[in-house]
Amino acid sequence: MTPLLSFQNVSKCYPDGNREITVLDCVSAEIDAGVSVGVYGKRRSGKSTLLRLAAGIALPDAGTVSFQGQDIAQMTSSERGRLLRGEIAFVSAADWRANPGERVGEHVATSLGSEGVTMREAKHRALRVLEQVGVGAADAEELTSSLSLTERARVMLARALARKPRLLVLDEPALMANLGDRDTFYALLREQARESNMTLLLASEEMAALQGVGVLMSIADGELLSSEERSTVVRLPGRRLGGAERFGQ
Repeated sequence: MTPLLSFQNVSKCYPDGNREITVLDCVSAEIDAGVSVGVYGKRRSGKSTLLRLAAGIALPDAGTVSFQGQDIAQMTSSERGRLLRGEIAFVSAADWRANPGERVGEHVATSLGSEGVTMREAKHRALRVLEQVGVGAADAEELTSSLSLTERARVMLARALARKPRLLVLDEPALMANLGDRDTFYALLREQARESNMTLLLASEEMAALQGVGVLMSIADGELLSSEERSTVVRLPGRRLGGAERFGQ
């Protein structure tokens, strides 16, 4: 069976002044459809790069990232854009943008503009998915600029779910001061993934945010480890690691 998402010997570097920093080196991993995977790592551990490559937002310097067997780097920019607007959804609290005068319902509805639906239909779908994540019709009329961190996280999730993606990629999506709100959000996220049989790839600096995922991984000291027995796949500067990992059934 072809995995939904696969990394084959993937490397990624970034410039740092006159030198280059290798963030990921020869990463190989496979994730099957319907699996929930959590990635724990501290800042600058490479987890955000891993997720952006998975979503097709960034491209590898070497190796192959494939979605349903298709090499994402071989797609045109238009094809990658359609993939990210359709089958893959990416959520990061750091990417939150609120347009002046925009209301919550409109913010979610505009994510459906590329699907050829009318704005009326898009707004109806937006209201339904907002209700799924605990945002009522009255709150859908609130300005996006007035939302709290907790409310932003729910609206960003609704915007992603409205497109019914097969793969939901979340990079530290719930930066909340209230731990109760955070735990409620992540429980909601896992529930939505289970109900729709959606593949979930979630990264966080907080281990508590990753409780309940099917496979737990961590990136530290150049090594990616999973809750499964097999060793994994990331090699970073100063380390020579290898192997391959498959997550799923």
